[in-house]
Amino acid sequence: MTEKLVIIGNGMAPGRMLEHLLEAAPGRYDITIFNAEPRVNYDRIMLSPVLSGEKSFEEIVIHGDGWYVANGIVLYKGHKIVAIDREAKTVTSNHGVTESYDKLVIATGSVPFIIPVPGNDLPGVLTYRDLDDVDAMLLAAQSRQKAVVIGGGLLGLEAAAGLKERGMEVTVLHVMPTLMERQLDPAAGYLLQRAVEARGIKVVTRANTKQIVGDGKVEGVELDDGTIIPAALVVMAVGIRPNVTLAKDVGLTVNRGIVTDDRMRTSDPDILALGECAEVGGHVYGLVAPLYQMARVAAAVLAETGEDHFAHADTPTKLKVTGIDLYSVGDFADGDDREEIVLRDASAGIYKRVVLKDDRIIGTVLFGETADGAWFADLQKKQTDVSAMRDTLIFGQAFQGGASADPLAAVAALADDAEICGCNGVCKGKIVSTITSKGLTTLDDVRAHTKASASCGTCTGLVEKLMQLSLGDSYNPTAVQPMCSCTELGHDEVRRLIKAKGLKTIPAVMQELEWKTSCGCAKCRPALNYYLVADWPDEYADDYQSRFINERVHANIQKDGTYSIVPRMWGGVTSSKELRAIADVVDKFAIPTVKVTGGQRIDMLGIRKEDLPAVWADLGQAGFVSGHAYAKGLRTVKTCVGSDWCRFGTQDSTGLGVRIEKFMWGSWTPAKVKMAVSGCPRNCAEATCKDVGVICVDSGFEIHFAGAAGLDIKGTEVLGLVKTEDEALEVIVALTQMYREQARYLERIYKWAKRIGYDEVRRQVLDDVERRKAYYDRFVYSQQFAQVDPWSERVSGKDKHEFQPMAALSFQQAAE
Repeated sequence: MTEKLVIIGNGMAPGRMLEHLLEAAPGRYDITIFNAEPRVNYDRIMLSPVLSGEKSFEEIVIHGDGWYVANGIVLYKGHKIVAIDREAKTVTSNHGVTESYDKLVIATGSVPFIIPVPGNDLPGVLTYRDLDDVDAMLLAAQSRQKAVVIGGGLLGLEAAAGLKERGMEVTVLHVMPTLMERQLDPAAGYLLQRAVEARGIKVVTRANTKQIVGDGKVEGVELDDGTIIPAALVVMAVGIRPNVTLAKDVGLTVNRGIVTDDRMRTSDPDILALGECAEVGGHVYGLVAPLYQMARVAAAVLAETGEDHFAHADTPTKLKVTGIDLYSVGDFADGDDREEIVLRDASAGIYKRVVLKDDRIIGTVLFGETADGAWFADLQKKQTDVSAMRDTLIFGQAFQGGASADPLAAVAALADDAEICGCNGVCKGKIVSTITSKGLTTLDDVRAHTKASASCGTCTGLVEKLMQLSLGDSYNPTAVQPMCSCTELGHDEVRRLIKAKGLKTIPAVMQELEWKTSCGCAKCRPALNYYLVADWPDEYADDYQSRFINERVHANIQKDGTYSIVPRMWGGVTSSKELRAIADVVDKFAIPTVKVTGGQRIDMLGIRKEDLPAVWADLGQAGFVSGHAYAKGLRTVKTCVGSDWCRFGTQDSTGLGVRIEKFMWGSWTPAKVKMAVSGCPRNCAEATCKDVGVICVDSGFEIHFAGAAGLDIKGTEVLGLVKTEDEALEVIVALTQMYREQARYLERIYKWAKRIGYDEVRRQVLDDVERRKAYYDRFVYSQQFAQVDPWSERVSGKDKHEFQPMAALSFQQAAE
């Protein structure tokens, strides 16, 4: 018989618990979740990249709406539980919804600590715990005014870095002498302060806040010594407390947190607790690794599949601020019963300290160079006797036993049970065996199958080294290859930093990212131009001199130096007027060759460069716009005649193809995009070898993607079935926008989709309706800033508004 499981809270811990539970005992529980936040489950440890601009909210969603629907889970968003009746076994929300339970999981998380000083309730005083806090900070940051962050711990420094990236002048106030004193020793704290200040953030230590001043809103922070620091925004990041109010109200045993045994069971046998609200073995936790261990144990208890027990372990600390490498784990306090080994490199800003007791590591602090963090942590976890390597220990794993300083050799020497991903508790053996058994070839494959590096991402380098070891020469990730000889950075890193640093011109990118050349090259300039167009459509002015010659002159150069042009024919449909105009142009300019293309259009070849403006002027008189046969953009939407004419047609494939093409043409993409719509499964338009294809069926529209029919031959993957034309258009536009935002320049859709995973594309575009709508809206938003091709000025005003075409200077300027 199905039991009723109710979960209070929808954070990362209960989300991971459900993943384990659904895998171990599918169908056992009828599951209902009450979430006080009005949204789905998301990765809270990635709020800092959202604040800084490195990621969007959609990119940190863990379970979208479609996941809950697919698993039969009822999710009440924006419902805060206000009452638990243990006798009746019910919970009631603030909106009056009452639900009964057989088993109840409390995962109410934590609440931020507000320092009790005058003015702490003024408008402009915020905490930093959830997406609402981030949204409020982003709104405040638009003012470009001054901000004060109270608290120099992990969250405080990440908040300060994010606000600085958003253009605010930021001061961090910390009551202790050095930053992050709980996780770092004074030497590392000093280096951290220096690194933070180098980013333009002011740090004041030994700063005791007396009050927050302001008349009706925040105007500044006054310290005990009388110093007043002006601020329009104050962020309190001084700590958290377990949210235990509900548990205390219903008589559960509560100390600092909700007290549980090592199987996450509270004093009521039918109620479990996990996450930041739980206290197990006298400890409460705020880092994700122990919370995920709680989730695994709780799922095993609910599924009755094993005897997993929660075991305390020191969890490494890492700071999610781009460009600051920091790692600490364990006990590094001074004491007579311990010794330390220290390495400093002042010029490189490197500091390493390992604390030993009885020839065993009990604590490690690394700053500036953290690659050996996992190795030191593994030695500590296993309590390995390090006396034999005492003299070389501080130099890292690669220097042990006479080994060379080869990072791959160091990773190869790690034991199979060495933990690689602390957030998700994934060991080396699990990663290697999964790569081998499932034939994984990309980092995203490994993330999808093991969760390694899927949370904060700081272990990505180690995971990639394991892939190199497992796959040998066959592993050659583009992600770690430089864009070109002008930079050491890869496409992904460049694109991430453009967003994170708010870089909006090519010179700004080259200066801030330390390009090796003064002006770039023919390989990197077009890529940078595309990334800037895509990321800042409303601010960046497309640089036509950074485009390839074909794009600059709106024609394809041929081997004899002449050009070919292809006017756009919507969905391959034409008229006598258009054909007559083409014939007149061919005669007038003595164009030697006219050819029907594979995309159902007409190509005119052999045009002299100097004739191009006049040719387009004449074609424009007939209403033609460019077919963009040269473009890194939408080229064609091939169609069959569909239900209008064909006796096998199930839908109006021609009409849908024309609608898609008119809606999407002119949008720059990382590489060329070809589409097709076939009116029935006979597939006359060859939709199953295109970047995006549609097969019309009786029940709707089957959408395909990631096909290829050029140097590589590949059939499409099925994205899914939708019922209406409107849905089909929204899904195709969202898929294209996802590709625009995530792909590397010149990477075709089939290569991008394989790299990130077909299931991930389906999850974001088909299953997650909110994310799909967000992609669609961003596509529409970017199109409104597109300029008009010079020849399309001859198209009627109505059509120009409908078409939203792309970008150019005057044609003559572009051609030059």
